[in-house]
Amino acid sequence: MRLSFSRLLLVGTISTLTLFSACNMNSKIEPAPKIDLKDFFRNPERSSYQISPDGRYYSYMAPYQSRMNIFIQEIGKDSAKRITSETDRNVAGYFWGNDSRILYLKDQGGDENYRLYGVNIDGTNSICFTPFEGVLTQIIDDLEDIPEEVIIGMNKRNPQVFDPYRLNIITGELTMLAENPGNIQGWITDHDGKLRAATAIAEDGISTQLLYREKESDPFKVVLTTSYKDQVSPQFFTFDNKNMYVSSNLNRDKSAIVEFDIANGKEIKVLYENKDYDVDQLAYSRKRKVITAAVYESWKRERFYFDKESEAMFNSLSEKLKGYEFGFSSSNKAEDRFIVRTYSDKSLGAYYLYEKEGDKLTKIADVSPWIDENQMANINPISYKSRDGLTINGYLTLPKGYTMENAKQLPLVVNPHGGPWYRDSWGFNPEVQFLANRGYAVLQMNFRGSTGYGKAFWQASFKQWGLTMQDDITDGVNWLIEQGIADPKRVAIYGGSYGGYATLQGIVKTPDLYAAAIDYVGVSNLFTFMKTIPPYWKPMLDMMYEMVGDPTKDSLQMRETSPVFNADKIKTPLFIAQGANDPRVNKAESDQMVEALKKRGVDVEYMVKDNEGHGFHNEENQFDFYGAMEAFLEKHMPAAQPAK
Repeated sequence: MRLSFSRLLLVGTISTLTLFSACNMNSKIEPAPKIDLKDFFRNPERSSYQISPDGRYYSYMAPYQSRMNIFIQEIGKDSAKRITSETDRNVAGYFWGNDSRILYLKDQGGDENYRLYGVNIDGTNSICFTPFEGVLTQIIDDLEDIPEEVIIGMNKRNPQVFDPYRLNIITGELTMLAENPGNIQGWITDHDGKLRAATAIAEDGISTQLLYREKESDPFKVVLTTSYKDQVSPQFFTFDNKNMYVSSNLNRDKSAIVEFDIANGKEIKVLYENKDYDVDQLAYSRKRKVITAAVYESWKRERFYFDKESEAMFNSLSEKLKGYEFGFSSSNKAEDRFIVRTYSDKSLGAYYLYEKEGDKLTKIADVSPWIDENQMANINPISYKSRDGLTINGYLTLPKGYTMENAKQLPLVVNPHGGPWYRDSWGFNPEVQFLANRGYAVLQMNFRGSTGYGKAFWQASFKQWGLTMQDDITDGVNWLIEQGIADPKRVAIYGGSYGGYATLQGIVKTPDLYAAAIDYVGVSNLFTFMKTIPPYWKPMLDMMYEMVGDPTKDSLQMRETSPVFNADKIKTPLFIAQGANDPRVNKAESDQMVEALKKRGVDVEYMVKDNEGHGFHNEENQFDFYGAMEAFLEKHMPAAQPAK
């Protein structure tokens, strides 16, 4: 069983497109008009639509004093009521507790210690349920069939682990359900809301375990122990609450959906597997008690259907929404009304109400109506080979007017993703579209370690920060240069979190490759990074030592791959941005990098936001950051072709 690190540092067969050198270079390229930066990064007009359990109301998030707050609107009515008034931070997420009460999460200044709040749909009885300093609240089960309760997790008793509590969402009464012995990483309930399974770390610190009990009055017992390199990810219990559906890569490279004998820790049968990609999600109908679809990601999101009724509904919507991808974001308890969200690579999409009776689809709202998708760029799936023979999948975005056939000598921004055990996906990306609108091509690659491509591809990243993982990025740049698409004198690298580390390591390892670099909340020193992780990561520290490096056993390698100790190799112009309250990549990571460069007399631009954490979320801070990014790139790597 593998515990998920996919968001540690930031949440079919792929079509390989052959790239050709320019064949129509004499044809005039008509670029899109320059779009106001704020249009890419301003808050959505409306987003996060959900439907009430009884199907009578919409809820959604919209700006109030530049912060995203929650609104309620009766279906069929024109007016809506704002029920929250948060002005320091956006509401991070919310859900319906019952027909008359909304629960939501919000942190303080980006510290990621999310507190849980409750408010009635008329705006009354607003309560902060978890007003504890330095405590992170998690949602374990919304207990859909128990209207006055939810189960949450908090690290209140011990900052390193989360205990489960039953919370009365009317009175705020908290009841601890179990005391975490110190190794449990996740709690799992059955369909009756009973706490009956858990995932944990074994005593050796690098094996993972699955725990089970038949009744809540029984003690938990270990039913499966595996290497952390093996993944048994519980999805949910079978509908008789006896077995469990899991995503498992035991004795296979790609994760498959299997039925699992939880009491005895054994796989019973494979329900669906894909030879090329991990299958890591399973959907179901709560009302009809049937599994509906397995979900995996190639270059787009894909589904395999178990249920004809769900497949027919999906096919009907596909016909009505041609040209767009979509998903179901919410349904009422009767499962006859659904909120549908569309999206594409060029559109943030819209929300629709789908009524099963009559097969009726009604548009509710566009997310960002000021975005004209006709002025956006295509995000193209690509693949290339690494120097040691791995297939690296990714995406190439070309400025509007350019195609794979006529792109030639374009300025390129390389954008490695965070994680690093995460992946880039196809869809609307405001950063990418902003850069493309300014005339830059953008390369995103799922370097080794990126999730979804199987166990071997993931493990190929172990202890390879700054080494072969970095080579995968470099190989993608060189591939585009060889194709004639990228101008070798106008290549920049920009990334956040692990992508920020890859940015710094890129200008250390290949200083002549990049004309400019932008590090956004990135790691600079692997030793100090390990020492300043959030307390609830510390139980996983031995795994991190195996995956990233052991500060004692691997000290020489970690020093060689920590950019701060190699600042003497950096000559690329650098811009660093950091949130002062970042709990994952401490501000000291950026401070020491800036100090090391200044000692050498190297000027580095440095932006710090005192009310942000791991990435900027407040609208005005995003405007500042992307405005500075635009000016920095234009100064050091202008998109306009220089005169010959």
